[in-house]
Amino acid sequence: MRGLVAFAAAVALGLQLVGSAAAQSTYPSRTVRFILPYGVASATDTAARMFADGLSKLWGKPVVVENRPGGDAIVSLGVFAQAKDDHVLWFGPAGAFTALPYMHDTLPFDPSPNMNPIVSISVVVLSLSMPASMKIDTIGQLLALARSEPGKLDAAAAPGISDFLLFGFLKKQGVQVAEVPYRDVMQAPDDLVSGRIQVLSSSLAVPQPLADAGRLKILVVTSKQRAPSQPDVPTAIEAGYPDLTFESIGGVFGPPGMPKELRNRIAADFRKVASANPEIEKRLAATGQIMSLRGPDDFAAAIKEQRVTLTGLAKVLGLKAAQ
Repeated sequence: MRGLVAFAAAVALGLQLVGSAAAQSTYPSRTVRFILPYGVASATDTAARMFADGLSKLWGKPVVVENRPGGDAIVSLGVFAQAKDDHVLWFGPAGAFTALPYMHDTLPFDPSPNMNPIVSISVVVLSLSMPASMKIDTIGQLLALARSEPGKLDAAAAPGISDFLLFGFLKKQGVQVAEVPYRDVMQAPDDLVSGRIQVLSSSLAVPQPLADAGRLKILVVTSKQRAPSQPDVPTAIEAGYPDLTFESIGGVFGPPGMPKELRNRIAADFRKVASANPEIEKRLAATGQIMSLRGPDDFAAAIKEQRVTLTGLAKVLGLKAAQ
């Protein structure tokens, strides 16, 4: 009797594995949707469309990009969570959901259980910039100026990670600055040039055009390596301020329960697309990104490291996670 039970269990397991393997071998069986938290022409959108084009050709199935901006990424995350479909993938920076609990008192859902890492795409380089007219060239000089004139400098940051990173760092340094909120951080670089604000923390793509024109000074980037588009700008580690280091990694996520074997296969296909089209890495670099294709395990480890850093920053700033 025990032998029959064991045999039946083995057959059932075998059928389950065969079914799983068959499902993976035929993936995708229909259109794949990338759900994005940002609008058309954003750095994330640029990356998503390049990979969507390559994957459509590789898979022989359409891959479409859906821009669902709004609500600090809550809109896009809601669409993704409700789909519960392995052909609906979320494409964006991990910081959009790891920082989210500290940005709102309550959330309509907990995004964490829904985010199943598939493949990282890039590190979105974050930066700290000031008006070129102020003749400040280093973080040390910025801190010295802020200490000599407590509360007189006005600083702005993109909501989320850039915000936590800048003001958490300044608080740990014992520096007082006034925080200027922006609904649209893309307006901040012009205000930085005109002197309405003196410090800006944001993705590198935001100040880069005016920095290239010599009107802004990018003091540091927070990535572990220098940005290809700004090779002369030091990293925070090189500048002597490792507390400003943050890898804002982004990529592609699947729904809960998506088999790891399938996620590994999709990650491998992303690598094939990148290898076949060197222009992708160049375009990413031009938008202030560093291409970083990591599989499910390495991507998950990077996200875990990010959560630890954010938890520390939130503690410094006195922020509590949404309940």
